[in-house]
Amino acid sequence: MSPLLEVSGLTVRLPVGHQPKPVLSDVSLTIAAGEALGLVGESGSGKSMTARAVARLLPPGAQVEGDIRYAGTDLRALRGQQLRELRTRVAVVFQDPRAHVNPVRRIGDFLTEALRLTGRVSRREATDRAVRALDEVAVADGRRLLDRYPHQLSGGMLQRVMIAAALLTEPRLLLADEPTTALDVTTQAEVMAIIDGLRRQRGLSLLFITHDLDLAAAVCDRTAVMYAGRIVETRPSALLHGHPLHPYTAALGAARPSVTTRVDRLATIPGRPLSAFEVPDGCAFAARCVYAQDPCRTHRPELASVDEGEVACLRAEDLRETLAVTHG
Repeated sequence: MSPLLEVSGLTVRLPVGHQPKPVLSDVSLTIAAGEALGLVGESGSGKSMTARAVARLLPPGAQVEGDIRYAGTDLRALRGQQLRELRTRVAVVFQDPRAHVNPVRRIGDFLTEALRLTGRVSRREATDRAVRALDEVAVADGRRLLDRYPHQLSGGMLQRVMIAAALLTEPRLLLADEPTTALDVTTQAEVMAIIDGLRRQRGLSLLFITHDLDLAAAVCDRTAVMYAGRIVETRPSALLHGHPLHPYTAALGAARPSVTTRVDRLATIPGRPLSAFEVPDGCAFAARCVYAQDPCRTHRPELASVDEGEVACLRAEDLRETLAVTHG
């Protein structure tokens, strides 16, 4: 069976000054129907840009190469009404809900707009469906909330509204771009439980963008790790979380706090993250990698099939046992 979403060789360049520079380089990933894929990496690694490329929300002047296919359809070829139809099948939840709602329009208008613009739903039916959607995301008394404005809602409540809006058109694929980053810890857990529960209930496919390897492992079937605009490892979440094969993945895991082990200082990754346009010859992570050797600095590794997934590291086989011990 073909994947619901298939991204192959995606490269994106954005204008910086008078010269286009790459922010994504040769990104390839797939998501099957009903599958959840986590996309993990430091800020600037290209996670959000990947989601925006899929949703056709790249900024003006973006140059795109490669293929993006949804249910076999070439998304790059869609225009006008076809593109609007796509956005009823592929929904996006952004990390900052206040940046994506109109502050002078009521919540009810925001929720029902997409349904009414299709011309197939009356105002009453759209309102009833909006109330039911709010109930699904655990918003009590949703009908009264429709008359409120965004500034009258907490961050957690507004994010639930955004999730309800994304699900109103009954999409098959949900792109969740760090949907809990702006929320407190308790609200984060509640929102993620809602997304995960609705995904399983509806059989949705999910691209879940996060900084948190633990969270990706908890809610995603597979996890892909990005660095400097490229995917460096993709494997089943349990395997990647417990036994990483790329030094960057292992370093991310080692940097997280532990609830069982007390340390004087958390581990850190030396150096700074690179953007795709800053990558020198060789492996982009070589300058920060304690395992790098001379070939790593001159030869750029390609993704290769290893242990139920793919990894882009020249030393993946050599470091298999070493990374398992240091990560554990």
